[in-house]
Amino acid sequence: MASEAKAAAKIATLTRLKAIGPNDATVLTHEVFYRGFRNRRELASWVGLTPTPWASGDTQRDQGIARDGPAWIRAQLIQMAWRWLRYQPDSALSKWFNERTAGSRGRIRRVMIVALARKLLIALWRFSESGLVPTGAKLV
Repeated sequence: MASEAKAAAKIATLTRLKAIGPNDATVLTHEVFYRGFRNRRELASWVGLTPTPWASGDTQRDQGIARDGPAWIRAQLIQMAWRWLRYQPDSALSKWFNERTAGSRGRIRRVMIVALARKLLIALWRFSESGLVPTGAKLV
């Protein structure tokens, strides 16, 4: 009973943010945030939004996202990131995306939206756990 009340409180907290609807908040609360993550890297790794390292000799670089974890949650996060750009244009996350993709189209925007989804996931996790509102975000 206590965990149901706690989940309902997290959903109510997340829906206070403009661009995060009840469906998004419910999915995040019941499918991702129910676990106890120690830090942001652990959270992003569980969802599959962390880079895969590659090393050969002196060369070390990242190959792209690991794609571990549920694919449908990653898809939901990417949709949330696009909505975030639309409904939270003055937030620091939206400004970061717009600066990085200024004048770009196609592939660059698709790559950067995944990076924004990771940043947004971490920001929403912090908001649901500690009440820290993402910089520049508007509450409903």
